[in-house]
Amino acid sequence: MSELVFPAEWAPQDGVMVTWPHRNSDWASLLEEVTGCFIAFSKEILRREKLLAILPAGLDINRHFTGEEQQNLITVEISSNDTWARDHGPLILFRDDRPVIADFGFNGWGLKFPANRDNQITRQLWEKGIFHPWASYQERLNFILEGGSLESDGEGTILTTSNCLLAPNRNQSMTKMEIEVALKEMLGANRVLWLNHGYLAGDDTDSHIDTLARFCDPDTIAYVKCEDTADEHYESLRAMERELQAFVTDNGNPYRLIPLPMAEAVYEEEMRLPATYANFLILNDAVLLPYYGTEKDEMARRQLLQAFPGREVIGVDCSTLIRQHGSLHCVTMQLPKGLLNVNSKR
Repeated sequence: MSELVFPAEWAPQDGVMVTWPHRNSDWASLLEEVTGCFIAFSKEILRREKLLAILPAGLDINRHFTGEEQQNLITVEISSNDTWARDHGPLILFRDDRPVIADFGFNGWGLKFPANRDNQITRQLWEKGIFHPWASYQERLNFILEGGSLESDGEGTILTTSNCLLAPNRNQSMTKMEIEVALKEMLGANRVLWLNHGYLAGDDTDSHIDTLARFCDPDTIAYVKCEDTADEHYESLRAMERELQAFVTDNGNPYRLIPLPMAEAVYEEEMRLPATYANFLILNDAVLLPYYGTEKDEMARRQLLQAFPGREVIGVDCSTLIRQHGSLHCVTMQLPKGLLNVNSKR
């Protein structure tokens, strides 16, 4: 059997999937504000590629977009618990250049939140014909795996965190070795790089990698660096930095490491929220970077330009998203080129 390939986020895309906020989600009290955020980043996506929007029954979002933007908009009615498409969306692999839709289990980040509806979204997208007929579907619901917990370089290397993947509230009966073997088998990987340090206060995900360190190309990793010795994150993120410095590429060379500033502390009722600049989204010709309304925003943009010299880096105000403990990458899932059915109903 030919090998599976887990494409990197910077691989050519058909579009991006989002699960739209609604009054029966945790966004009820912030619905107008979060809808404005979704509209803003969706417009940036629609200017470049398609947007697949999962909507509750009866919600029409077309009015928010121009006629040209609507040409790239695909909407489908599917019930959802919440908006975190990165973790309940499909992981797309390729075999012989044909898409494989891997539908892993999502249990609300270790049974912290309801996920019964979210956990059915990928299967329903498949059944509704949203994906190309030549794609195949793999049911993997017995293995808990969230998209935000993985980074792929597209060449067989997976970057992840032990705090998340080894958490007893995920796949508790499996050892680290068993999980690594499963990842290699199910994702077509040949090696897994484990980070044992690094966290963000207020994070519900048990240290998803996409809040801490991200592949920008097979040789480059952008990561959160804390330089304030009085900050509660300093020691853990410094230890994470040392781990990254010790990693080598598949060719045996040290990674090019690009530090991103630690976001200014954001609080909600005295609880620190997990604001991070690592939660950016890579598009076909741009990178969308979460902004939080401080001078650190532009510092992060300048750093990220070094990692993506061929792409525009665009800031998106995510100060509302962070109030539910997530950010831009968390509410989006890229859909690689060749996945979407061009005849999908818009």
